[in-house]
Amino acid sequence: MRAPIAILTLLLLSLPFSIAQGTLTEAIEQLPACALKCLVSAISESPCQLTDQTCICTNQKLQLDVEVCVLQACSKKEALTTKNITSTSCGAPIRDSSALYCTISTTLAVLSAALVLLRLGYKMFITSMELGLDDCFVFITLLAGTPSSAINVLGLAANGLGKDVWTLRFNQITSFSKYFYIMEIMYFAQITLLKLSLLFFYLRVFPGKPVRRVIWATVIFNSLFGAVFVTVAIFQCRPISHYWNEWHGETPGTCININALGWSNAAISIALDFWMLAIPISQLLDLQLAWKKKVGVALMFCVGTFVTVVSILRLHSLVHFAKSINPTWDYWAVSNWSTVEINVGIMCVCMPSLRIILVRFFPKVLGTMRSNTGGYARYGSSSRIERVKIGNSNASTGHDKGMEDDVEMIIREAPSVDDSRSDVYKSRVYR
Repeated sequence: MRAPIAILTLLLLSLPFSIAQGTLTEAIEQLPACALKCLVSAISESPCQLTDQTCICTNQKLQLDVEVCVLQACSKKEALTTKNITSTSCGAPIRDSSALYCTISTTLAVLSAALVLLRLGYKMFITSMELGLDDCFVFITLLAGTPSSAINVLGLAANGLGKDVWTLRFNQITSFSKYFYIMEIMYFAQITLLKLSLLFFYLRVFPGKPVRRVIWATVIFNSLFGAVFVTVAIFQCRPISHYWNEWHGETPGTCININALGWSNAAISIALDFWMLAIPISQLLDLQLAWKKKVGVALMFCVGTFVTVVSILRLHSLVHFAKSINPTWDYWAVSNWSTVEINVGIMCVCMPSLRIILVRFFPKVLGTMRSNTGGYARYGSSSRIERVKIGNSNASTGHDKGMEDDVEMIIREAPSVDDSRSDVYKSRVYR
C-alpha cells in the first residue's frame, strides 16, 4: 500500500504551484492505507481527476462510494479518522448543537425545580397541609432528575452530543457512551416515578372503590413496567462495559437490540399515558356538574396530554437510534425530547397545586372572590379532603372557589362497602 501513496504524492508535487498542493497532499499522506485504496478506486470510476479537489469534494456518488468502501475495509477508528480528514480538507461546515442542548436542559430543570419547591413550600409552610404520596414522588422525581441535568451539560454535551462523531477524540466517544448509558437507565426510572406521582394524585381525588381498584392496578403495572426496563437497561450488554466499548469493535461482547428496547418502552409508556388520561375523564362523565365546570375540570386533567405529545415526538426520534454511524449527532433529538418529557411532566403534575397558589395570592386576576375568610382544601395523606374554614363558616358559599372546589366536587367522603355507584358520585353544583 506504500506504492499508491508515493505515486500520488509525486503526482501532486509535480503539479503547478497554483493547485492546492498543500491541503490535498497533506490529506492523502494522513489517510489510512485502507481508505487510500478506496479513494483511488472511487476516483478511477468517477469523472473527477485526482487534482480536481472541488470535484472530489462535491461529487456525491464518489463520496458515497468511498464511505461504503471505508466502512467495509477499515476499522471504525480508521473510518472516523478518514471522515475527519476528508471533511476538513473539503472545508465541510462544523456542526455543533451542544450549546442549544445545554440551554434547553438547564432552563427546563430550573423551571421544574422551582415549581416543585413552590408546591411543597406552599403546603408545608403557608397552609400547613400534610404532604401526600403524590408530593413525595414528585419530589423524588426531581431528586432523580437533578443528576441528569448535570450529566446533560457536564457529561453528554461536554463529550460531543450535538457534534459529528468524527470531529471528536476517541476517548470522548467512549465517555459519551458511558454517560448515555447512565442517562438511559435514569430516564426509565424517572418516567416511572413521574407516572406514580400522578397516579397517587388520582387516589386523592377519586374515592370510589371501583376506580381506586383500577388506579391501584395501574400503580402496580407501572411499577413493574419501570422495574423491568431499568433492569434490562442495566444488563443490556455482556459485559456491561461493552455498551461504551462497542463503538470501536475492539473488545468482545454482545448487546441486545437497543432499538427494540427504546421502541418498546416508548410504546408502552404512551399507551399508559392514554390509559391514565382516560381514568379521570371517565369519572367526570358521571358527575352532575354544569358543563362549564365539567369542561374546566377536564382541561385540568388534560394538561398532561402535552407530555404524551412529547413522548410521541421522542418515539419518532428513535427511528435512527440503533443503526446510527454518527451517534453523537443523531442522539441529540432523543436526548433533547427525553429531557423535555421529564421536566415538562414534572411541571404538568404541579399545575393543579400551582393554580391553588395563584388563586390564593391573585384572586382578582383569576376571577375569584376568595378572601381570607374563605376556605381552601387541605390535602391529607388519605384519599379524603377536609374542608378548612377560616373565620365565618358561611363565607365560602356563593362564589367560585377555584380548582380546590372543582376537585372537592369530585372528592366525596369515601363510601362504605354497601354504597352503590350512584351514591359515590353525589355532589353539589357551585354556581
